[in-house]
Amino acid sequence: MGITADICDVHKENVVLADSIFHSFGQKTSFSGPIHTVKVLEDNVLVKKALESIPEGSVLVVDGGGSTRCALMGDNLAAIAAERNLAGVIIYGCIRDSGEINEMPVGICALGTNPFKSIKKGEGESDVPLRFANAEWKPGAWVYADEDGILLADEKLQI
Repeated sequence: MGITADICDVHKENVVLADSIFHSFGQKTSFSGPIHTVKVLEDNVLVKKALESIPEGSVLVVDGGGSTRCALMGDNLAAIAAERNLAGVIIYGCIRDSGEINEMPVGICALGTNPFKSIKKGEGESDVPLRFANAEWKPGAWVYADEDGILLADEKLQI
């Protein structure tokens, strides 16, 4: 069993299951950690800034508004996540360079791929509660992701 199945067996009443709308990219198919958030629309400046600054072991959750018109992360930003030992990245939007990212020691969940790069205006918000995939993504809460799904909990759960 994966980590999410184990958590559901023990903590079903303490977790929320995000809608199964994400695809997995990178070599890490399972990850968990405290949430840090960014809310942007087709602009990845704050995504890069967060990848460079959030603590090791964290999960960056990006609310890209569900846009599939461009990518919010490519291989260069994925490399930052890998180098900084971030637990993972969840993007309510798209990535690009998926072939390269799939060879990297990262865990990324995104709606899909798009070869177009994002704009670079630096607009958006950081460290704010997000709502997408029928779940609330709160800074400091915990997320658990694997092949079976993505779970959210208000705190770190023991299994």
